[in-house]
Amino acid sequence: MRPGDRAGRRVRRIGARARLAAGALLAAATAGCVAVPPAPPRAPTSLTVETLPAALAASPGAPVVGGNDARLLFNAELFPAMAAAIASARESVLFARYTYGAGPAARVLAETLAERARAGVAVRVLLDAFGSRDFPDEYADLMRRAGCQVLFFRPLHRLATLDHRNHLRILVVDGRIGFTGGTGVGWRWTGDGRTPGHWRSAAIRLRGPAVGQLERAFAENRREATGRPLDVEAVAPVPAAVPGVPVQVIRSSPLAGRFDVYTMFLLAVAAARRTIYLTTPYLLPDDRLTAALAGAVRRGVQVVILGPGPTDWNLVRGLSRGRFGSLLAAGVEIHEYLPAMLHAKTLIADGTWATVGSANVDNRSFALNDELTVGISDRRVAGRLEEALRADLRYARRVDRAAWLARGLDDRLLELIAAPLELLL
Repeated sequence: MRPGDRAGRRVRRIGARARLAAGALLAAATAGCVAVPPAPPRAPTSLTVETLPAALAASPGAPVVGGNDARLLFNAELFPAMAAAIASARESVLFARYTYGAGPAARVLAETLAERARAGVAVRVLLDAFGSRDFPDEYADLMRRAGCQVLFFRPLHRLATLDHRNHLRILVVDGRIGFTGGTGVGWRWTGDGRTPGHWRSAAIRLRGPAVGQLERAFAENRREATGRPLDVEAVAPVPAAVPGVPVQVIRSSPLAGRFDVYTMFLLAVAAARRTIYLTTPYLLPDDRLTAALAGAVRRGVQVVILGPGPTDWNLVRGLSRGRFGSLLAAGVEIHEYLPAMLHAKTLIADGTWATVGSANVDNRSFALNDELTVGISDRRVAGRLEEALRADLRYARRVDRAAWLARGLDDRLLELIAAPLELLL
């Protein structure tokens, strides 16, 4: 028997024991919590990026809203833009965040929200109870004393919703300015995305009628948290259209039976004819999405995925790298971003249609968490995201299939240990 065969058998034996133990523990701890997205309707073969917005309007039902200004914001650019928007508020501020931690930018936002509340503005803050579990008490006290409503979504003692988080990032000011994307609040997101410890992120600022879709998403989550509806039309005027671009707000809420972001990913991949560029901090596509990406390569589409090098979840990284084989064999390019944690969640199809949002490419985003993604039909926005991707690729390492096949025992063992947790990651 060759040494490689002995090592392989050892890995399989250890992995089998690890999977059995982890699987038993997982089943006991999360019974009834694991979900997978249902199979969406089959995409028509005639689907293109030009007809994609209409397909998304039909299923999953995300209306196309024209007349919007859209500005991309990368890394620390987001925080002064949000603070300035909040400071301009005269009627209302709606602020939802998965992660809110400490740091200079976090304090500035808390102080600005408090100042607007003292000025009589209706300030409503909704934080996820798990993602913002380290939200500083001093910020909460500051905002509440000023008159802000600060709520925590799905408290951790409610076991039925423990594994279903509010992963949205929303800021709406006076119903006229809206922000969303994949950025948290805290020191991690305040750098240039090229420095260790400062994550690479992307967000978008909207002006125009599409802001109303962000308001409605916030209102739905707040209604669940409080049991009371929020009449957004009474809080802020309907935003006027401005010369600009058509936008769609695609939102998932698996507990409500809506898996729209997952459907959007599959339809976007099916629509592409030339290029698919995808950035994600967690790369765990299921079999359907993997097959769709492989099918895109077969019909001549260049598929490029930028994933993380450094990561905050080594188990996710282990499981993710274990699944590279099918993608690499199909001809998908996978690159790992090296300077810092990659946290941008974007997709660009054929250089004309793009998304910026909160969803990762994993089962947690597709089938467990509430998520929100903005789809934009605009060459300028798509081109700006492509420029950012090309710049990021200069700081990335392409995954070589031969090197992946020859990866070491430690890597393979981590992949096997992580395998039972796939549906929760």
